[in-house]
Amino acid sequence: MSNKVKEWTVLSMLEWATDYFKEKEIPDPRHSIEWLLAETLNTKRLDLYLKYDRPLSPAELGELRPMVKRRAQHEPLQYIIGFSDFVNARISVNPDVLIPRLETEQLVEIILNRHAEAEDIPLSVLDIGTGSGCIPIALKMERPAWQLSAVDISAKALETARYNAEQNEVDISFSKEDILNPGTIASGPSWDIIVSNPPYITPDEKEALEPQVRAHEPHLALFTDDMISMYGSILRFAEKNLSPKGTLYLELHEYFAAQIQRLFDQKDWITDLRKDYDNKDRFLIARLK
Repeated sequence: MSNKVKEWTVLSMLEWATDYFKEKEIPDPRHSIEWLLAETLNTKRLDLYLKYDRPLSPAELGELRPMVKRRAQHEPLQYIIGFSDFVNARISVNPDVLIPRLETEQLVEIILNRHAEAEDIPLSVLDIGTGSGCIPIALKMERPAWQLSAVDISAKALETARYNAEQNEVDISFSKEDILNPGTIASGPSWDIIVSNPPYITPDEKEALEPQVRAHEPHLALFTDDMISMYGSILRFAEKNLSPKGTLYLELHEYFAAQIQRLFDQKDWITDLRKDYDNKDRFLIARLK
């Protein structure tokens, strides 16, 4: 930003920063500055255009400048402002947790729709690899009667998940566990629903990722060296711990979805492969025969 004395308005900042982000090859440049400016002015993004001639104060510019600089270095918007909206919840995010994706919102919607008749039934639900806690928090907010538990291998991610549950005023049981060693996960009662959005990007795909993902989001939550082993561990845990009429929900890599489905079809499972909003194979719904 120029150090010259100049009156910046909402509109002039939107236009200047959009061009600046384009030069820096930032994805969705206009969207980026709208988010940052709306956060600075404590307003909704759409309302910015009702205030386009509003001058920005020196204090507001002082708050906005470092955020624009961070975004220009490809830091994700959600890490800069500190949160991401997910289904019905506001989820705090930081470099210890993956930023919730639209596909995972769809996974939550699938679960809620398929169990709509169980709204007041205390179903037991386990989320494996919870990260920020977005899945169990969104489910608990929509289905207060359900009993939600979640596990993750990262202690720092669990700190964030517990904070998010507290901020969204929901009661969820969190514990540190490794999905590759599912025998260590306390089985407790049989689970009516098991859900997992595990790491499913292969190391070979790393360089093809956007810099804001590759350089800033936690690799532990993104990458897997052995996808079959990982999903196989979840399969074996679910075989032992899913209730007789229970259901397993998985988010998948679009290019390996059919392969993961075959892994279950070779066992005693009935499976249903679902597409995401981009028409990519993304979700596996599985029940024991």
